[in-house]
Amino acid sequence: MTTSPDLHTLTGAYAAHALADTEREAFEQHLARCPACSAEVDEFAATLARLGVAEAVPVPPALKARVLAALPEVRQLAPSGQLSPAGAPAGRPRGWWARHGSKFALAAAVALAAGLGGVAVQQHQDADQARQAAARASASAAAAAAESARFGAVLAAPDARTATARDGGGSGTVVWSAAQGQAAFLAAGLPQPKAGTTYQLWFNDAGVMRPAGLLGSGDGSLVLAGAIGGAAGVGVTVEPAGGSAHPSGAPVLLLPFS
Repeated sequence: MTTSPDLHTLTGAYAAHALADTEREAFEQHLARCPACSAEVDEFAATLARLGVAEAVPVPPALKARVLAALPEVRQLAPSGQLSPAGAPAGRPRGWWARHGSKFALAAAVALAAGLGGVAVQQHQDADQARQAAARASASAAAAAAESARFGAVLAAPDARTATARDGGGSGTVVWSAAQGQAAFLAAGLPQPKAGTTYQLWFNDAGVMRPAGLLGSGDGSLVLAGAIGGAAGVGVTVEPAGGSAHPSGAPVLLLPFS
């Protein structure tokens, strides 16, 4: 079979397992004798692996405890008290209990109702907190999944390309697709920004830096805001929390679209 130029554009889709069976079989035959595509597939696979690690969302440690505390059916044990055979507390004369027992029974009933009411209120509050925590965790996971899907769409584009740079033992990788007009960034093991600061991404428009998004951690990913346009690459700076209109310092990473 011939090595059609179109096969060279399938490296990202192959690494993301996004090819149909016939395309995959044809590409694998091509891959066996194309060192350039083999190296590019390895690079895409490594990027996907870093993306998986960066986007892992741990379960909040307190969530299990809150859910268990919010179990709707909690059997309450009656207060333990030592009663005489006739039902009166030990040590009290039967006549005294006959005269005053109803008052104590009423008081006990009121106290028990108040106690159970307090337990019910606490359980209701715990249930609300558990539901809110679960909703927050679900929303966070959904947002992370949506961002990963958008990243994966750029990565699987037929014309997707990558560039990687290193800083402080970590790395930053930009993936871009000229056909889609989109770029995405993946950080893996970069130094954590200091309190009150964040990483900010920029499109490099012939030396003029255009804001493209914020990343608050040294591990994570985002699809850059805005179209690539005529940008020559991407820069990364450390900015005050909330970002800046223009870079306030030298880039810590520069990744060209080449």
